[in-house]
Amino acid sequence: MVRHMIIWKIREDITNKNEIKADIKASLEGLVGKIEGLHKMEILTEGFDSSSGDLMMESVFDSNDALKAYQQNPLHKEIAVNKVRPNMCQRLSFDYEI
Repeated sequence: MVRHMIIWKIREDITNKNEIKADIKASLEGLVGKIEGLHKMEILTEGFDSSSGDLMMESVFDSNDALKAYQQNPLHKEIAVNKVRPNMCQRLSFDYEI
């Protein structure tokens, strides 16, 4: 099993941050059951004021190959290209075996 984690920072010029966060959360969490090898997808949107990011994703995959397939999956790519990337100014990721 592989855990894939991302922290995003929303662009400063975005005024509807709560709407953006809710849309991304619903879209990405909705991929569970639709992409083979994806077991868990949780998007956290309400961090403490001490947090340096605005959203955190924690996902679990069967394997590193399943993670790579997810990253190329058209359902994931549509969300990444149309909802995530246009609204973010920073992305940090960390993947590891569990």
